Amino acid sequence: MENCLAAFQATLDGLTSFLEDYPLAVEWYTAFVRFLFPVLAILILYRAVRSLLKIPHTPETWGQLSLPNGAPILLTHWENILGRGKSCDVFLNYPSISRQHAALCRGDDGGWTIYDLGSKGGTLVNGKAVEAPVSVKMGDTITLGGVPLVFLPQTVAEREALEEQRRAERPAAMWPSFLWLTVFQVLTCLQLIAAAGTEATVMLPLAFLGLTILMWLYFAVLRCTRCVGFEMETIAFFLSTLSLAVTASSAPGSLFKQFMAIFLGLGLFLVLGLFLRDLERVRKTRWLMAAAAIGLLGITLLIGNSKYGAVNWISIGPLSFQPSEIAKICYIFAGSATLERLFHKRNITLFIALTGVCIGCLGLMSDFGTAAIFFVTFLVIAYLRSGDFATLSLICGGAVFGAGIILKFKPYILNRFASWGHAWEAASTTGYQQTRTMSAAASGGLLGMGAGKGWLHRVPAADTDLVFGMLCEEWGLLIAVLTVVSIITLAFFAVRACRTGRSSYYIIAACAAGSLLVFQTSLNVFGSVDLLPLTGVTFPFVSNGGSAMMSAWGLLAFLKAMDTRENASFAIRRSPGRKLTEDARRRAEPVGDPFGEEARHEED
Repeated sequence: MENCLAAFQATLDGLTSFLEDYPLAVEWYTAFVRFLFPVLAILILYRAVRSLLKIPHTPETWGQLSLPNGAPILLTHWENILGRGKSCDVFLNYPSISRQHAALCRGDDGGWTIYDLGSKGGTLVNGKAVEAPVSVKMGDTITLGGVPLVFLPQTVAEREALEEQRRAERPAAMWPSFLWLTVFQVLTCLQLIAAAGTEATVMLPLAFLGLTILMWLYFAVLRCTRCVGFEMETIAFFLSTLSLAVTASSAPGSLFKQFMAIFLGLGLFLVLGLFLRDLERVRKTRWLMAAAAIGLLGITLLIGNSKYGAVNWISIGPLSFQPSEIAKICYIFAGSATLERLFHKRNITLFIALTGVCIGCLGLMSDFGTAAIFFVTFLVIAYLRSGDFATLSLICGGAVFGAGIILKFKPYILNRFASWGHAWEAASTTGYQQTRTMSAAASGGLLGMGAGKGWLHRVPAADTDLVFGMLCEEWGLLIAVLTVVSIITLAFFAVRACRTGRSSYYIIAACAAGSLLVFQTSLNVFGSVDLLPLTGVTFPFVSNGGSAMMSAWGLLAFLKAMDTRENASFAIRRSPGRKLTEDARRRAEPVGDPFGEEARHEED
């Protein structure tokens, strides 16, 4: 190890000495890569963004209901609402059937259960009334409001046709994007070394080399498990590369910490994704996650340190972390719910109580940026769980009233937003950060000044709350916009994939995570350029900060669990029912007839 470090140091010393002797080479190199970086960024992201947004998602089919006239209705979710309402998963246009009549749900073991949803016409299984949840099997007759439906499996031919169609919709191959990203990382590292000159440390090339190895190792291991969907990871690794570059420009001493945050974040992404495979296990862990969210915020409130006016950091020796970032993951994990729970317990009282405790702790910590993120996430989850606009309107009104009370008793908080909308009038006081950010962003133009060539990093919080300005200044508006587009793409994928989601739990969690990422990005971007108040939140995957990086990777796991494309996600466990169907097909094929084909030819 010491020999390797010595070799790296010797190579770095030789390179910096050469660049010091030939300063014109640095200028020419910077001018060249300024034009090249946007091209590489487009090549990296094009396949990933296009694959996430353009390839159609054929739903998985788990069975079918045969109508009285013999017409089949496919069951494309693990959890299906049956009723006369047009928003139902199984639309049954019979006047005797209620708008939301019953719910037919599949378990991890492949068993099915039906729930009556307070229908007027009643629900029967094989002639027996459904008063409590009842198990149903293939071949059973389910009667809704006097309308008999036969619960049947898919035929082998239908299954094969569907599987063939799903195989044709495989995600785009991402290895070209990984190759372009590797080139991007190498050129970025060289640019940062050139910008730092003799002040460059060996940690700079080691951090980028470590990220490149980590990226390809992840790709190779998952390809060995037959996974083919790497679009989300491509976006995350691209943004993480920019995070290392921002850290190298603003806080070179934190490079190792930031690389370790990416490493740990990827580990959290894998662990959480694998955990989400088992929906029953998720159900059992929800209360533990709710307690973890409250505990993380409560501990911070008790022993946390103040930074930039908010008590949201805990320091242990030389290490410091922000528990509220991890609490976001726990909150979404606990707040999402399966369809069975939504109809078994229609109210969301406990979830409202969880939200109130979390936001109350954040309010006492004066971390109102994170409190706003929690509240918007709550609105998304509450709407998806209940669909009750009236209740949500009352909650929003209560939230506005509560915010007014807080501002009355803590007027110093209002002073933090005093410069909003007229930062230039207070350019030397409350608008100092925003005006410097806008000036730096304007000086970067479309292509930027070059990584490590900016000056905004000297302003406090430039690499965290104001990181969008650093991107514009050093990397240019084109790449800064591409980073925002990347985050928006993840959220659009979550919304678009809802129709193929296996469970409402995955749908709610993915939409909540996508909304959180977009809203947090909006607060960071618009706050730094004075379109919104500067609330002190980070840019997901890009800002310097270990807790924020791990949180972003963890939230990505919820999106990964929504990707039901064929072999696209390690977070989706292959269904045992599908394997049984394939076994049945193989048993139906002729075996041990080596002379059959020849005999037919001889007869002809």
